[in-house]
Amino acid sequence: MRTPPPATTKPVIANEDTPRGLIFALSAYVLWGFLPLYLKALTHVPVLEVIAHRVIWSVPIAGIVLIAMGRTGDIGPALRNPRMLIMACVTAVLVSINWGVYIFAIVTDRAADGALGYYINPLFSMFLGAVLLGERMTRPQLVAVGLAALAVVILFLDASRPPWIPLGLTVSWGLYAYFKKSLPVGPNQGFLLEVLILSVPALAFLGWLSLQGQSSFLLDGTTTLLLIGCGLITAVPLLFYANGAKLTKLSTIAILQYLTPTMILAQAVFVFGEELDRARMIAFPLIWAALLIYTVSLVRGMRKA
Repeated sequence: MRTPPPATTKPVIANEDTPRGLIFALSAYVLWGFLPLYLKALTHVPVLEVIAHRVIWSVPIAGIVLIAMGRTGDIGPALRNPRMLIMACVTAVLVSINWGVYIFAIVTDRAADGALGYYINPLFSMFLGAVLLGERMTRPQLVAVGLAALAVVILFLDASRPPWIPLGLTVSWGLYAYFKKSLPVGPNQGFLLEVLILSVPALAFLGWLSLQGQSSFLLDGTTTLLLIGCGLITAVPLLFYANGAKLTKLSTIAILQYLTPTMILAQAVFVFGEELDRARMIAFPLIWAALLIYTVSLVRGMRKA
């Protein structure tokens, strides 16, 4: 009688909050929350130059992570696949736009607008899921999206300046997350692919700045170290988040994500001394109410599932 081969088992990730997952997720959101303090120290460096250094110094970090994981073999086929390469170019452009708008918000004393953008983002992502993916929204979720839309209308009609920064952050990150789902590689491999693509124009731009004598790199020791550190502040939180998302519940991640814009808003008001005009004083409570409704609806849906 022939003996059947032993059954193979795949590791199953339980849908539960683990201590490691919570540490990873909280670390990511706290690091993102303190990012404005880091970027404030680079206000004397042009925004495009900061973005270029974020790209360049992220490449070795992302590469080291993939080498440690033994997944570098995924990059070669991705670079030879035209469709995957086009999708990676799209996500690379979107994430670079998001970085640029956010850095601009910090260095021009509009961190509160940055916080507003990241508060609106989960509601916009839910709207994209309904419109582009056919996902059905519950009645509370429709109310939440409606409140967010009302807040944006108020900002346009009554604000002293149009809300281009929160809208730019919301749309660029929402579309980035949407297209990222279509990229058939893991998050770590996808991030390395994106920064490799962006490193070509980034190196060209930094080379041009050097030839023009306008480069801030090597300007002084502090600036040089801060620019090199852009790789760490970019790659490390993303890697923490990728691992935390796997080891925590979706509802937990959804609630924890509000930590970052809350920290940004607190710094904008109490550290940077930014003032909120009447429109933003109305918009923020509307967004908070929308997020509360959205979160309660999400948690109830997870419990039923």
